[in-house]
Amino acid sequence: MNSVLIIITTEPQIERAEKISTLLLEKKLAACVSFKEISSTYFWQGKIERTNEIEITIKSIIQHRELLIKILKEKLSNNLPQILLKEFESEMNYFNWIKSNVN
Repeated sequence: MNSVLIIITTEPQIERAEKISTLLLEKKLAACVSFKEISSTYFWQGKIERTNEIEITIKSIIQHRELLIKILKEKLSNNLPQILLKEFESEMNYFNWIKSNVN
């Protein structure tokens, strides 16, 4: 089966997001990490908050799920980090590329 794991998280600081992505790539836990600047509006401690942050999308394999969650909980700076996970079926060539770039 050609299932890939996609994780979407956020980080307020671009420098920290870049360090996390480098760590995941160096440890071969992710094949690709992408970023985009976003503006978020959300409830926090009973108030509406607005902030600019970096959305991080991590592409990996299902087998790294728990380790990726553990590392993200340790490295992200938010008190309650957003860690969204989804398995997707991938086109075979892209799946093979991901598999060849992770351990």
